[in-house]
This record gives sequence, structure tokens and C-alpha cells, in this order.
Amino acid sequence: MPTVAEYTQFPLQMWGKVLSKVKKAVVFMDDKCAETLHWSGGAAALFEAGAKNVKQFSSFEACSADEPKAVFVVSTLLKGRTIDIIKDVISLSHFQYCVVITTVAHSVHLVANHVSVEMDGNPVFEQFEEKLCEWMGNMNYTAEVLHVPVVLAPVSQHLILSPQFAQLFPLLSPDLDTINAKRPEKKRFASLGDVDLNSLPAELQIEVKHLASALNSMFETTGTRAESFAVGPMSRIIAGELANHPQAKNRRKTAQNKASIIFIDRTMDLTGAVGHHGDNLVEKIFTVLKPLPGHVTDVQVDMLELTALQRSPLTQNILAPGCLAQSESSAARSLWEAMLTSKQKEAVLEVRRQLVEAAGKEKLPIKMSMGRVTPDQLCSYVQPFQGSRGALESHSGVLQLGLATAQTLRHPSLARWDACLAFERLLLQALGDADFPSVLRQLLPLMKPREGEGVSGSGRGADECSPDELVLLLVYLYSLADEATPTDRENEEEELERLERELIGALTLVVTKEVELSPLLQKLTGCSSPEELTMACAHSAMERMFETLRGLSQSRDQLKQLRSVYTPSDGIHQANYRPFLRQILEEVFNPDRPECPDIEHMSGASRTSSRPASACS
Repeated sequence: MPTVAEYTQFPLQMWGKVLSKVKKAVVFMDDKCAETLHWSGGAAALFEAGAKNVKQFSSFEACSADEPKAVFVVSTLLKGRTIDIIKDVISLSHFQYCVVITTVAHSVHLVANHVSVEMDGNPVFEQFEEKLCEWMGNMNYTAEVLHVPVVLAPVSQHLILSPQFAQLFPLLSPDLDTINAKRPEKKRFASLGDVDLNSLPAELQIEVKHLASALNSMFETTGTRAESFAVGPMSRIIAGELANHPQAKNRRKTAQNKASIIFIDRTMDLTGAVGHHGDNLVEKIFTVLKPLPGHVTDVQVDMLELTALQRSPLTQNILAPGCLAQSESSAARSLWEAMLTSKQKEAVLEVRRQLVEAAGKEKLPIKMSMGRVTPDQLCSYVQPFQGSRGALESHSGVLQLGLATAQTLRHPSLARWDACLAFERLLLQALGDADFPSVLRQLLPLMKPREGEGVSGSGRGADECSPDELVLLLVYLYSLADEATPTDRENEEEELERLERELIGALTLVVTKEVELSPLLQKLTGCSSPEELTMACAHSAMERMFETLRGLSQSRDQLKQLRSVYTPSDGIHQANYRPFLRQILEEVFNPDRPECPDIEHMSGASRTSSRPASACS
């Protein structure tokens, strides 16, 4: 059986293939590839490999005459806008050698070009190489087009993320209506469980094949025979695509290593994703600090504490932000692992210990204090590093993680965490005593529009919910909708429809009274500023959101065993949330339990109920 390290090394191995091509080159990279590189050594890895410069993948970039080599690293098909940008950059430069690296496999390019038969070689890539030479102005110049699946980010020793697929979302019931609307009446699907890959929109099919191809590359590189399991309709499609991959079929006969991979639709349980019951420092860091531009897996750390600059509007944007990805320092890596896996109190104590230890190594004066760790105390351990460039460079990773911790603990929005947690507990308790509309109605008094002009979201009172918090509470509740005490089904449905109309109206008013739109509201409404947001636009956005919430409430309807994530109060113990992922792991790792019918084994074209091999290992 392959070790965990073999899988976490896979992204680094793939980036090694890219680094072998960048010597004396200017590298153009899109945001998605830049994010995976961010966790695999960052731009420093490119420069250490001999790259002359790194630029954004944009039509507005170009190179001078003394920069004859370019390497383009993209996360997309070599079609459409991607080709246009490459052509624009080449036309404005003087390249004699171009390398284009795409994370999308040649087989997926064939599908995108509607080629259904297997072909020898890589004709799509070969044709594009000719185009590159043509754009460079000389067919004797050198062009290479390669597929390298740099789609995974090794965030820790035991955690790999795929930020390139952050927008790949499970299917919900409104999606079934959309799919069926384009099919003849006699061929419409009865449920999401009947939907297959070929019935999905073309772009979504490409995304699924792209992900399956990337995972296949990982198993191919590690020589692993992967048994695919699925929970949920979208996971079933992805797992089936991976199981049916031609190389996967060959590995089932020859590969020595064996592993199980379980795909789970995250919509099976979004209560855990949006709830405030977690006692983890990193969860809170991601909640309150702004994301790095173009990233979904890292945040901005304010580095002003490490300088002698005074905080003012003039100094606000002159320093590049720090981040959480620290691969250079072993001390920073161990601290990051502790922050990820420990409870908040233990993690904060470890941050203090590492800062004190770093200051001690550099013989910097700090004032020790025991007891509760405070943000000011952590900052006081960071500030002595200001005057020593060598100390800053040696301990940069630990200092950035320490500042991220301090900035999170002192962040004004963190005060809302306990208030949200308390209200979520009240809602949990109410679910065991009332029907869903009665519990949902408790949110209506919270939907108060802002009063007065010029008040930002951060200026709300301690007992007032922001629009973002209201949306999270709605997701929290709708993910638990089936757990409520059932009553008269027909009357409950009518009451829910009336209540949803009230909630849509109230939330529309709340959103339109905002003086600044959060990133979440911008995404929901499609508007970047309050000036663009009309009442009609906000109302339509809320209607679409509630349609999605309705679909979310039905996510576990097709399950046979794992339908509940809730334990009601028994009069002695409070009502309790039971995380879906934990239930899955309990089913997998407890050999005494019978096979779970909701964990489907995808083997080629068939699917059966079976236990993942890891349960017995």
C-alpha cells in the first residue's frame, strides 16, 4: 500500500516537470495554476529553476527582444480565450522558443473537439505547436505543448486540495429540471440518481473529465489500483468516470498498490461547513481574514507589524501581504500542522511557544508572560524582529503564522462567532420540537435592514446579523430541513411557501440597504456595488437563492441509511449535530458494521454497495 507521502509528493513531482522547462524563460501563468504552485514552493521555485521572470497570463503582457523563451502554464483547454491570450502575448514579443503546458489532458481536448475515436499520438497538441511557430514568425523556431496535471495543492502532510475545481458544485433538484427541460418527455430522468455524464452540459462534462483525468494521473504515477466509491449523484458520475478511465482499467490488472477513494457530494451536509461549532484556529482565520487575490485556499496577512511604518491610509497598500503557505521552514511547517489539527487553545499556545523560541534563537529581547494568550502579547513577540533583516528572513514563516493568529483573535467580526453559535444551538433544539416552517420563522426578526447612511457592515450592533450571516443561517437550517418534527405535509408546504415569500422580501430589503456589498453578496446578485443593485435585481437573486436552498433541503432524500445528521434532545442531553463525514468514516473504519448501502462501489460500468478497502487496513 502506498504511503501518504507518495500522494502529497505527487503535486511536487508534477511541478518538477514544469520547472524542468523554465530555465532562461519568462513564465506566464494563470491564477488557478499560480494557486497550486503557491503551495508547492511558490514563485521562488521558478526562479531557483532558472526562470528570468514571472508574469500574469494576460493579453496586456509581453517580453522584450532579449527574452526569446516563454513558458505558458494554464489550467484550461487550448481553445477560445486561452488561445487568444497566447497569440496576443507572442505577437507583442520576440520569442523563438515557446512551451505551453496545460493541466487538461489530451484525451479531454479530443472530447472538447467532438472527437469520439481513439487517435495515435497527440494531434491536438501537435497542431497547436505548428500554430505557435506560425505566430512566432518562423516555422523553424521551437514549440512544445505538454500536459502536466498541476491541479493539486499539498496544504499539509495529510491534506491535498484541488483549488482549480473550487467551482465544481454537486447537482441539486433545480439542476434536474434544467437537464430535463432539454430532453424529450419520454427520456426525462425521474431523479438526480439517474443522471449520467452525457446528459450534463458540455462545460460540466469537461470539468468532470478534467478532474477524473488528474486523479487518474496521481494513481498512475503512484502505481495504485484505486477502488472508487461514491455518495451522492455528482460523486457517482465522477467516480464512474475515474473507474472507466482506460488507464484505470489496466491498473486493475497490473498495479501492486491498492487504495480506496470516496467521493462525497458536499451538499449532503452543509451544516458543518457554515456552522460555528468548530474549535479550530485555522477555521477562524479563514472566516475573518480576507482571501489572497485570485486564491480560495489562502488569506492575506498584514505585515505592517514587521516594519517601522505607522498605520495610515498612505501605508495601507504599499506592503505585499503575508500568507499561510510556508514550505521553506521546517518550524513553520510544524506550526502550521499544529494549527490545522489542534483545538484553538492548544494551537494558540503553540504559536506563542514558537514565537518565543524564534526570538530566543536570535537573542531578541521579549517580555515573557504566562496565562492567557492575547493578540497584543503575540504582536509584542513579533515586533523585536523589525530591526533584524537576517532574523526576519530566517523566521519569516513562523512570523506570518503568528501575525495571522494575532489578527484573527483581535478581528472585530470574531466577536460574532459565539453569538452565531448560540443561535445555531437554539435552532438545533427547536428542530426537535416544531415543524420546519416554525423553526425557519425564527430567522425573520433577524432580517433588519440597516438604518441611517454611511454605516458599514462592521458597524453593526452586537446583536445584529449581517446579510452574510443571514445567508449562512439559512444554509445551516435548510441543510437540516428533513430533521424537523413532521406535521401535516400539505399544510406545512403551503406555510413554507408563504414564509419563504416573506423571507425573500425581508432579505431583499436588507441587501438593498447595504452601503457596501460583501464578496458573497456580489456573487449572489451579480452586482459589484450598491449603486448597481436595484430592488428588482436583489429580489430575483433572493428567489434564485431560495430555489437552491429548497434543492439543498432534499440532498439526502435518496439515501437509505445516512439520512440524518441530527440527534434530538432526550430531555437530559441537548440536541446534537452529527457530521455526515464523521458518519461516513465510522462506517468505513468499523469492520463490525454491515456494508452501508449509501456508499456505492463504482467498478467500471457497474455500481454496487461495498466496503472501502481502508476499512480493513
